Amino acid sequence: MFTAEAFWGLMAPIGKDAMTHGLDGIDMVSFRVLGGAILFWITSLFVKKEHVPAKDLLLFACAGIFGLVCNQCLYTIGLSITSPINSSIVTTSMPIFAMVLSFFILKEPITFQKALGVFIGCCGAIILILSSAAAVSSKVGDIRGDLMCLGAQLSFALYLSLFNKLIKKYNVFTVNKWMFLWATLMIWPFTGSHVMAIDWVNVPTQTWWEAFYVVFCGTYMGYILTMIGQHTLRPTVVSIYNYIQPIVSVVVSILTGMGVFTLKHGIAVILVFSGVWLVIKSKSKKDLEEAKS
Repeated sequence: MFTAEAFWGLMAPIGKDAMTHGLDGIDMVSFRVLGGAILFWITSLFVKKEHVPAKDLLLFACAGIFGLVCNQCLYTIGLSITSPINSSIVTTSMPIFAMVLSFFILKEPITFQKALGVFIGCCGAIILILSSAAAVSSKVGDIRGDLMCLGAQLSFALYLSLFNKLIKKYNVFTVNKWMFLWATLMIWPFTGSHVMAIDWVNVPTQTWWEAFYVVFCGTYMGYILTMIGQHTLRPTVVSIYNYIQPIVSVVVSILTGMGVFTLKHGIAVILVFSGVWLVIKSKSKKDLEEAKS
């Protein structure tokens, strides 16, 4: 889990640098879905095959819309606009969206602790967005990018809430090979001509290595390592590692001069982290039922 979160934390500044030296957000998200599809399909040849009926194949297409198409398009393009620091802070807000959606979709109860966590986390997000709205440099942030990254977390939370049973039914390689394939089929017809227009010869070699990192480490390896961690560690332990991603991203962004960490960033981090911690620590519906019995 530490390595997966560190990969994702590094992906923000590395991806941002690639998208300022020869590639853009549309190029990067196109490479991510196609690269992910190729890597997961190759890997699936060496693991136990699972039969997927036609009904579930269609469900994977729907899951791909929320889990990959909307999620990765919004996050990657949002990252190309805003600072890597802002994008990584916003990424930690996903449990808050998941909790709110679980209330409406899975009928999970909202306790006072959860409600307080959502309120505190939202205050942090608002401070971050307002600071971006007043920013004069993308190193501080950009409200458009921040909102797109927030939208990416909402999309992924919808994916987890709506397709929870489907995800648990198959192993990670089956889930991802079909989702990435569907995402590629949905995205590339619209982005293919844009990608083909890249000035391939003049794109720096470093940019191609950075794109490779985003696809292989930030996408493929990140998913696999997370799967191993989730199967080995308790959910509460897994959730603690979520805070590594923004810490790595902030440190690297500051050291490389790609981002500026302000007092408002610090306040936003404290509020978002505190809100997420309260949501994660609060009892689920299953916990409450077990306590009653």
